[in-house]
Amino acid sequence: MTLPQDDRLAIITGGGTGLGLATGLELRRRHWRVLALGLDTEPGLEGSGIEFERMDITDAEALGAVARRTPRLHLLANAAGIILHDEREHTVEGFRRVVDVNLHGTQLACTLLRPALAAAGGSILNFASMWSRFGSGRNPGYSASKGAVEALTRALAVAYAAQGVRVNAIAPGWIDTRMSVNAFSDPERAGPILKRLPAGHWGQPGDIGKAAAFLASDDAGYITGVTLPVDGGYSIA
Repeated sequence: MTLPQDDRLAIITGGGTGLGLATGLELRRRHWRVLALGLDTEPGLEGSGIEFERMDITDAEALGAVARRTPRLHLLANAAGIILHDEREHTVEGFRRVVDVNLHGTQLACTLLRPALAAAGGSILNFASMWSRFGSGRNPGYSASKGAVEALTRALAVAYAAQGVRVNAIAPGWIDTRMSVNAFSDPERAGPILKRLPAGHWGQPGDIGKAAAFLASDDAGYITGVTLPVDGGYSIA
């Protein structure tokens, strides 16, 4: 039976900022209930109807408490992620920190919330990246973690299928968020990026939100194990 959208619950890690917030706002426009988990917020969260709970998404105890009080879950969106600049990802500590949040945090949420997703016939949406497939000399930890997220998505799509849980990923390209500000504000980087982009302009967070909402919807009911690029054609140019 197809539920009215206002009976559907989404939990979004990293849902207080950036692309996680954009996804939550789009789902709220479609009358989903949304709980955002994370350490940071942006002004757009205020008055949106999104519930926010402050937590480190690598904290198994805290995330487990959320799972125990959530018997049914229709969408888990793993948008929490970090990137470190100034060569910090070339250090042992920096690399491990990025992988811990981006990969281990994603796996932890999937594992702990799997029973609730199975109970509702829900789906998982992981956030990969264009750097899942391209190399970033500046950010090896980010690239490695996001490549692993894409592989994890395929593995869990197979593992969770028997329980009726779909698992997909979205791979954002150059989207106008705080995470991309360094590239956008540097003319030497921004110029070549825009020249390569077939779309001819930066993506907006709402572009990701709409794609995420589609993958979470019944219209995507026969789609699992895919990574959907939302990048204005950057990856094929």
